[in-house]
Amino acid sequence: MDKERITGSEALMRSLEHEGVKTLFGYPGGAIMPVFDALYDHRDKLNHILVRHEQGAVHAAQGFARVSGEVGVCLVTSGPGATNTITGVADAMIDSTPIVVIAGQVGASLLGTDAFQEVDLVGVTQPISKWSYQIRRAEDVAWAVSRAFYLARSGRPGPVVLDFAKNAQTEMTEYEPVDVDFIRSYDPDPETDPKMVAEAVKLINEAERPLLLVGQGVELGGAQEELKAFAEKADIPCGCTLLGLSALPSAHRLNKGMLGMHGNLAPNVKTNECDVLIAVGMRFDDRVTGKLETYARQAKVIHLDVDPSEIGKNVPVDVPVLGNCKRTLALLTELIQTHKHTEWIESFRPYDEKEYEQVIRPEVHPESGPLNMGEVVNAVSEATCREAILVTDVGQNQMMACRYFKFGKKRSIVTSGGMGTMGFCLPAAIGATFGCPGRTVCAFMGDGGLQMTMQELGTVMEQQVPVKLILLNNNYLGNVRQWQAMFFNRRYSFTPMMNPDYMQIAAAYGIAGRRVMERDELEGAIREMLDTDGPFLLEVCVVEEGNVLPMTPPGNSVNDMLLELDC
Repeated sequence: MDKERITGSEALMRSLEHEGVKTLFGYPGGAIMPVFDALYDHRDKLNHILVRHEQGAVHAAQGFARVSGEVGVCLVTSGPGATNTITGVADAMIDSTPIVVIAGQVGASLLGTDAFQEVDLVGVTQPISKWSYQIRRAEDVAWAVSRAFYLARSGRPGPVVLDFAKNAQTEMTEYEPVDVDFIRSYDPDPETDPKMVAEAVKLINEAERPLLLVGQGVELGGAQEELKAFAEKADIPCGCTLLGLSALPSAHRLNKGMLGMHGNLAPNVKTNECDVLIAVGMRFDDRVTGKLETYARQAKVIHLDVDPSEIGKNVPVDVPVLGNCKRTLALLTELIQTHKHTEWIESFRPYDEKEYEQVIRPEVHPESGPLNMGEVVNAVSEATCREAILVTDVGQNQMMACRYFKFGKKRSIVTSGGMGTMGFCLPAAIGATFGCPGRTVCAFMGDGGLQMTMQELGTVMEQQVPVKLILLNNNYLGNVRQWQAMFFNRRYSFTPMMNPDYMQIAAAYGIAGRRVMERDELEGAIREMLDTDGPFLLEVCVVEEGNVLPMTPPGNSVNDMLLELDC
């Protein structure tokens, strides 16, 4: 019997369904029109969310992927449609987010002729993706899609780009599902060396002052319970990276807070006092390490990671333990001795108390003056009982949100870490609501970041996305202003912001909203936001020249944190 022949576009639809895709984000255009025509007949299985800009589509796919653990999918046209996704692709690469971007392309016969809306997308995205491939024949669709999803979700996850030539979209082909589960020279889960495990166990058993650094790899590997069991058996205090904040509940007795430039005082100081440093699924980013020449030089370093290229890249490693941390943590837990490090853990307390008195209490519980960012974040966190998903933009709002929002569930933080992409928050929060429709999504943003992708309020309006948008409005590009105050003699060069009336904008999109200017209004406004079915924009007018503290100045050691600023 002859096999059914279908178009390449229809093959794409069936391949996506074969991969388990149910939601995708996109924007149509000329070079991808045959695919959107095929999508019309698959609307019962493939829920396409029409965004207002292709950058919004890729960030929404990122938000979807980060909270769901599935691959996010983005569908756009060629030329500017494709290039508008570049920032998101780079963001997904550095933050290890599994997404597949499918872009239209001119027909194969026109490639290289500078045809209308032709761009070398493969050439542009190869350095910032796990794989970038051009589909020129309809018969290659099923294979390319399967390979793309396998690469995106396996090993260290990341973005994959498929450049779909228009002729391949319309050509006829016989279709059979393909399941790629092996690629020569690609090792997504490297074998763990038993000798390295034994060496790590020995160091951990002999350690008097061990410190555990928790990265996003714990979340990506689904190793939250393994992490908890390991830390509890060895009685090791933990510091979390920005993207690893929800891998261990905030209230856990061993969770000592956030690492990095604006992290908590104790885990940063103790990094340069510990005798064994155990890094799990993190890449020793410069915002975490500070001055490399002085970073944890006194400690033996154990690094658990699935990506061999991260071992020794920034920080010398004494014992590398390769492999998915869900497996490697379990191996270590089985072999290590049960310990108590009471005196070492107690030594964190004076630093916690110092930070609380000098920074946290004045920020979260001020006695007078304008509203602070930190107190707003804390109030929302308490009102949601530590069960909400946090999505942030980039800047002061990001650091304040990540410092003062507390987590009780895994996969609860979505933020642009390595790339620091302003405008990330709103579309990523939209994606997060589709990735975990049963959970409250609280999106914190500044006035600068919101205006970068504010058009996605149209997507919120059309989809009635139940996202809770919290705008911390200080009328500045706050993070740059803080640096200008510290290092540029308060010369505020183009950081003051003239803002629109956000309540009128929300009303124009049919989104409920409320502006808060006084402290006694805050609690009621938060309750109104959370009680509202559907989207809500809460604008809080906060202190204009507030600063994020503590802070490790650029180029300084991690234990040289400032608790106050002279500027």
